[in-house]
Amino acid sequence: MTRARGGAGADGQAAEPAARATEPANPVATVRAVLPSLTPAAQAIARIILDDPGLVVRSTITEFSAVSGTSEATIVRTARALGFAGYSQMRFALAAAVAKEPERLVPGDLAPDDPLTDVIAKVARAESEALADTAAQLDPDRLGEVVRAIAAARRVDVYGVAASGLVAADMSQKLLRIGLSSHPFSDAHLALTSAALLKDTDVVVAISCSGETPDVLVPARTAAEAGALLVAITNNPRSSLAELADHTLVSAGRETAFRPGALASRISQLLIVDCIFVGLAQRTYDTADAAIRATRDATDRYRNR
Repeated sequence: MTRARGGAGADGQAAEPAARATEPANPVATVRAVLPSLTPAAQAIARIILDDPGLVVRSTITEFSAVSGTSEATIVRTARALGFAGYSQMRFALAAAVAKEPERLVPGDLAPDDPLTDVIAKVARAESEALADTAAQLDPDRLGEVVRAIAAARRVDVYGVAASGLVAADMSQKLLRIGLSSHPFSDAHLALTSAALLKDTDVVVAISCSGETPDVLVPARTAAEAGALLVAITNNPRSSLAELADHTLVSAGRETAFRPGALASRISQLLIVDCIFVGLAQRTYDTADAAIRATRDATDRYRNR
């Protein structure tokens, strides 16, 4: 991930520069991704945007200021922190996004009294949005660099705890299936033990939704210090893990009060893992195909013994 500035506008906001070098291609996913790194005031505004993007689309900055209880200056600063030149640009980008997907205008958080029919619809929509948002912001060039590094690695350690630990285990199993040496670690002590012994011929994939999980971040830092190439899979491109990594692949899952460690977060991480796996299988087709056949034969013999 590439590590990532005003006169009065027509809607009464403070002056903004005419353009910005690059604005977020997917504004809703971008807001969600950088939310943890924002100031408390900016986080409050960002949460309103996520809960009801249509409110921004329908409101001038003066109207949004009244509804949100924040100053226009704070709103402009928040828009800039999110990657836009100002409120007008953020409003237009959200309008374009929801024009493509009108359902984003409808708040989708689960509520305690939701009937199960609504639960099914909201959960399914969240998972679908997570996959679409992750795919939209997954850089194929960066993905290709990760694939090349893993294909050439002596070994691949994968770090993740809790829900991300399930993804780490899935990735390691997939790599092993195509003949690559890979080990998953969900225990920080074991991860540190392995990390301290890695070399510059090794790759570490560190998976953390927040990018701040100590049990993942500390072993990842140790592995980087040992010379291993570090790949981060995280929702937060401004996190400590992303700053530390050589390559960051951004997932876009959304977690809520009713779905901590939500499937949307895991499924977006799994999408990235599957893209890495397929890229590796393509790049090492002959050896990968032979390994898949050999492992399938072994498991078939076991089942049919």
